[in-house]
Amino acid sequence: MAPTLYIYVQTIFFQGDVMKELFSIKGKTALITGGSRGIGSMIAAGFLSAGVKVYISSRKKDACDETADSLIKEYGGECISIPADVSTVSGVEALANEIKNREKQLDILINNAGAAWGEPIDEYPEKGWDKVMDTNVKGVFFLTQKLLPLLRIAAITEPSRVINIGSIDGIKKGAFENFAYGPSKAAVHHLTRILAALLIKEKIIVNAIAPGPYPTWMLSTGVGFGGDIDVDWSTVGKANPSGRVGNMEDIAGLAIFLCSRAGEYVVGQTIASDGGAVADSN
Repeated sequence: MAPTLYIYVQTIFFQGDVMKELFSIKGKTALITGGSRGIGSMIAAGFLSAGVKVYISSRKKDACDETADSLIKEYGGECISIPADVSTVSGVEALANEIKNREKQLDILINNAGAAWGEPIDEYPEKGWDKVMDTNVKGVFFLTQKLLPLLRIAAITEPSRVINIGSIDGIKKGAFENFAYGPSKAAVHHLTRILAALLIKEKIIVNAIAPGPYPTWMLSTGVGFGGDIDVDWSTVGKANPSGRVGNMEDIAGLAIFLCSRAGEYVVGQTIASDGGAVADSN
């Protein structure tokens, strides 16, 4: 390496202990929809551990309140429960207004709330299709839209973040007869690219994460565990190239990276967190 370039690299990475703060998100404020269980609660746990003030929302108040209390006891910090139904525009507006009443800015929005509907093709109902599309696609767009004022204020200081939670079922054929689910997640991935291209001009960085098999209620119902997550997941993990299902460190670590200075140049991407499932698919 040429001496001048070496000095330049040294200055960038070591002046002011930049490396120590490269993955820091301490002091930020985040909203995580669908935060009462599954992927959402895993990201919330990671954020709390990293010093983020976290708001979680879900349709069921009791579950949302219980998760917030549990996360505070285990990880400390501030975790505030705001029950909301993001499948309707009125529900989205209520949630956005509640955040606006409490915060002057929002650093991170995690659009994680999701729905699935499994049924054979001959019986698949319109209400199932609409429920999935309303929650997984419409809710993502309109909540992002309604929270843009707070994301823009945060971006004055440093780029704010939006992470949309998609699925590997939006990249490859799903394992179950959830006919609306895969298309809805493919829509989320493409919506992410559209929003990213527009909002990066305002220093709002948008990306998507496409989880594979994680120990969630949704996957539990699909593999026959009846929604129970406190089970032996090793049989499910054996079908994955990595030999296991994902865990909190996997999904929260990726979200933290995307929301930190380290991930600032990653824009409009859909990143699979799946142990190699997509790479191994035909």
